[in-house]
Amino acid sequence: MAEHIIFYTLALVIAVFSVLTVTTTKIIRSATFLLFVLLGVAGMFLLLNYHYLFAVQIAVYAGGVMVLFIFGILLTHRPGEKIAKVPFKRRFSALSVSLVGIAFCASIIFYNINRVYKFVSNSELAMQDIGETLMGTEKFQYLLPFEAISILLLACIVGGIMIGRKRS
Repeated sequence: MAEHIIFYTLALVIAVFSVLTVTTTKIIRSATFLLFVLLGVAGMFLLLNYHYLFAVQIAVYAGGVMVLFIFGILLTHRPGEKIAKVPFKRRFSALSVSLVGIAFCASIIFYNINRVYKFVSNSELAMQDIGETLMGTEKFQYLLPFEAISILLLACIVGGIMIGRKRS
């Protein structure tokens, strides 16, 4: 029973702070709300007894990536500036596209929930299997996307520095 309460609390924290992340007009607050989302996901990993992924989530995402986000924000944007209000037509179109996306994701989850439940409930994955999947080069292994994301992050850092140098 306690696990259910913790799960629903973490799910509520993740959902609320996710919405706050994309709806706030202050960019530093948005980054702070994103930090709370990442901490909530780390709590989910802890609830699933994946202590290694919990530690990685805290160290890499909540620590390192958030520092990069804040660094990039402060280099490319003046935090005290006011942001222009978005017209109603753009808000309505964004809301409608978001609702279509939510419906699409919900339908995928609804039609595949039994397969996911069978996969999750069969057995616990060993950390070695997760590591081989993340760093392997075979089919359904993720070394190439992992490296592509690291190059993307490097490009974002270099781009932030270049934009920051032009403004100063």
